[in-house]
Amino acid sequence: MMQIQDFGFGTQIRKSPYFDATVRWGAQGFSVYNHMYIPRDFGDPEQNFWNLVNDAILCDVGVERQVEITGPDAAQFVQMLTPRNLSKMAVGQCKYVLITNAQGGILNDPILLKLAEDHFWLSLADSDILLWAQGVAVHSGLNVSITEPDVSPLQLQGPKSGEIMQALFGDEILDLRYFWLIETELDGIPLVVSRTGWSSELGYEIYLRDSNFGDALWERIMAVGLPMGLKPGHTSTIRRIEGGMLSYHADADGDTNPYELGLDRLVDLDMDADFIGKFALQRIRDNGITRKQVGLIVDGDPMARPNTTFWTITRDGETVGKVTSAVYSPRLKKNIALAMVSLEAAELGTELHVWKHSGETTATVVERPFFDPRKKLASDAVAQPVQVQARGPFNV
Repeated sequence: MMQIQDFGFGTQIRKSPYFDATVRWGAQGFSVYNHMYIPRDFGDPEQNFWNLVNDAILCDVGVERQVEITGPDAAQFVQMLTPRNLSKMAVGQCKYVLITNAQGGILNDPILLKLAEDHFWLSLADSDILLWAQGVAVHSGLNVSITEPDVSPLQLQGPKSGEIMQALFGDEILDLRYFWLIETELDGIPLVVSRTGWSSELGYEIYLRDSNFGDALWERIMAVGLPMGLKPGHTSTIRRIEGGMLSYHADADGDTNPYELGLDRLVDLDMDADFIGKFALQRIRDNGITRKQVGLIVDGDPMARPNTTFWTITRDGETVGKVTSAVYSPRLKKNIALAMVSLEAAELGTELHVWKHSGETTATVVERPFFDPRKKLASDAVAQPVQVQARGPFNV
């Protein structure tokens, strides 16, 4: 068995409850996200991609920290944080939301989980929304409590994830709808399970509610899933760019607004409720935007690795934008990228020049997402139950 290495820059960078397990199962490198280590290397990233799209992978995403909002005014407070209309959100439902600042810029794009009428989680991308929410609450006049609970998610993603979940939890788990959740347990381990994930594939997020059980939960899932093709893995840059999924700090930040990203559907300026950034977003809607996110096919040899800097984009010798995320897709056999460009450069079919470290190349503006644009893989009903023995309780 591999000896656990002492990764670390000090105690200020936290480790998830699954950290030791991921090292035992082959994690070779980590990056830092929300002040916590996240596994980013289990060997060949292309093999990790194929494991995801053909079978299933288990990912430590404990870095997706939760902001827990409770209290009599919790629903009203959560609506203050986001331009998405939550008035019809049901208990047990999840929604992809944007957290906006007073200028209409995006501070985070979390998944919102509604556990009760007065109990919400924001499952975060990489920014300090706990501090933001606590600061907003100070002068809100609302009766809310905002804390970081002892909750650490795993992602089980891929076409075989439903079969693995059925083996763990029983046939009832197959009734869980896309972007809904249930509170349950596995071998006495308290969990929340949602049918969500950062992969654009069929998948589940398993939220551990007691960090003492991190090692046991990881090993339990791997023991059941391994015979079905489950592999330890990491969130796939290839698959998320294919799916047009945002990576905060890369494809969006506090200076990026929802209209530039084509996320108008997440903004309701006509609802009665006020939210932070409402007036700014009204101005942006009325005045229009000057830049827009697009997809690019980048010419040249297959990229050896994703970009680690923003690449300048020019047209007729003038800078018109930047590449924010780029990778080679072995399935599409193309270099694909997300980019932010000026409107005059955003029309489909426009030819642009991209300046990489290795030199200049050409690119063409295309539709994005690049693969499965309607997210049918993730959202379609799970296949009918297979004949496997259920190996754990399922309590709704």
